[in-house]
Amino acid sequence: MNSIRWYGIALATALALAGCNKPAGEGNASEVVVKIGSAAPLTGPQSHLGKDNENGPRLAIDELNAQGLVIGGKKVKFEFVSKDDQADPRTAAIVAQQLVDEKVAGVIGHLNSGTTRPAAKIYSDAGIPEITPSATAADLTQQGYKTLFRMMANDNRQGKALGEFAVSKLGAKKIAVVDDRTAYGQGLADEFEKVATAAGATIVDREYVDDKKTEFRAILTSIKGKDPDLIFYGGMDTQAGPMVVQMKSLGITAQFLSGDGARSEAFLKLGGAATEGAIASTPGLPLEKMPGGKAFADKFVAKYGPIQNYAPFAYDAVMTLVAAMKQADSTDPAKYLPVLAGIKRDGVTGPIEFDANGDLKNSAVTIYQVKNGQWQTLEVSGAAGAGH
Repeated sequence: MNSIRWYGIALATALALAGCNKPAGEGNASEVVVKIGSAAPLTGPQSHLGKDNENGPRLAIDELNAQGLVIGGKKVKFEFVSKDDQADPRTAAIVAQQLVDEKVAGVIGHLNSGTTRPAAKIYSDAGIPEITPSATAADLTQQGYKTLFRMMANDNRQGKALGEFAVSKLGAKKIAVVDDRTAYGQGLADEFEKVATAAGATIVDREYVDDKKTEFRAILTSIKGKDPDLIFYGGMDTQAGPMVVQMKSLGITAQFLSGDGARSEAFLKLGGAATEGAIASTPGLPLEKMPGGKAFADKFVAKYGPIQNYAPFAYDAVMTLVAAMKQADSTDPAKYLPVLAGIKRDGVTGPIEFDANGDLKNSAVTIYQVKNGQWQTLEVSGAAGAGH
């Protein structure tokens, strides 16, 4: 073999090897990595709910990657970027900016209304679509952010259902209202109070608690002196559980009523026998009545354990983002955002279509009661397809 021929073969081999060792993405123009962000409290008292909101999207992304989707002529690999906002508004703003800096194409979150509020502006300024599976404060979608969408009924809808149920179905005439001063808890309690009062009930006491504390005997003793038929609590399960225990220890027999923050497996564990008879609502259909509820539950529970509350909505949020990308044939937020705003699809949780503010149309609210230590459905109002 002459030296010129040998040199040519060696050069070709070297170039081929160099090509094989290029960093991922440099030598493969037919594949693209698309980041989907998630933000929820993954540490602290609400971490069980945060993990629910994290695992729903994880399941969706695993399924999407198994499909080998091609969008815009390129095979797409979705990468999940999860952040812990600690249920704290200031931390949420930091986390939101981190997700923007990491160039996510969309965000699932935040879990809480108080954390969604500051984060929503950051995503809006960056033009990044955000779907919250669980933040229900009514004003979140009334701030003019075209990038913010919601997967369940807001607190105006939920508070209305709870207020009407308290008076018309439970016959409550004297009601005490307690909230945790968060955007979610206070907003839900305010709407409940407005509707219950309009329906003829009297609010005999209005109390406020710190959302980080679990000692309520002082305010409960004050409430007991007002002899209410019903106590409504606007807040989360980590406080609702201890609250019903302390109600029982003080001999308070008033009906306990709350919203989705209390309607979880954790509430049952924290409150034990004292939870029996408690009533709470959740936006959306019961899992067993969701079109894809059973199939989703089978997959989710096998992989992650019991569903706390919001996992199906978080799963649907990812699938809805990606459905918009597919319809737009682009993973560019600027290109798929208009498609997302007008999307119509059937999800695990039911029909998904947003109004002009980004709220879910035809949203249901379900009322549950604890019977024999388990949440059981009492009634469903405003079911999908019945109008909003």
